[in-house]
Amino acid sequence: MPGRITPAEGRYGGRDAAERRAERRERFREAGLELFGAGPGYRATRLGDLCKAAGLSTRQFYEEYRTLEDLLASLHLYVNDVAAKAVLDVLPDVRDLPAPERITAYVHAYVRGATGDMRHARIAYVEVVGVSPRMDRQRLERRAVWIDLVSRVADEAVARGEAPPGNYRIAAAGLIGAVNGLMHDWVVGWVDATLEEIADELLQIILGRYKITI
Repeated sequence: MPGRITPAEGRYGGRDAAERRAERRERFREAGLELFGAGPGYRATRLGDLCKAAGLSTRQFYEEYRTLEDLLASLHLYVNDVAAKAVLDVLPDVRDLPAPERITAYVHAYVRGATGDMRHARIAYVEVVGVSPRMDRQRLERRAVWIDLVSRVADEAVARGEAPPGNYRIAAAGLIGAVNGLMHDWVVGWVDATLEEIADELLQIILGRYKITI
């Protein structure tokens, strides 16, 4: 498999090497989102198909990535970041609200962020599953980030006297596992529900475990 080729330096067409590289990566990312997340899927996508969709050459691909899995890994992190940003963006607006309202806002923001683009949802919950040990490690690492976030929400509720003390990290791990399983089944069509119903079900799981009533 060819290795990465060092891109040419200097300006071309009014853009320097860094600008050209950023544009290439964006075009490959959009092509990957479309083919992995809406088209044939990661496993059925060939490099030539990806480059054709991006309007770029295989040589240009290898200037940015070593393999298609590298692009998948990058997209997996990207779609997770989009979902996380959706949650973080609501924090300033709800930080002073009671726990039920805060958590409701968090859950609905997460669902919107994770599924606002269905290509993101398919990549996050379906396409990355079982690809390789490397991708499995990355999935676990990102899961740990979400577990930390949910744990902080629980600790905040305990500190405010809104939830009884307890080891909620175990609950957070169970919750994230349930989210991944439920979202996978919803994306592939095994669960027939609206996004509102998905969000409400997740909300009931969280509030029930933390013993918080609406």
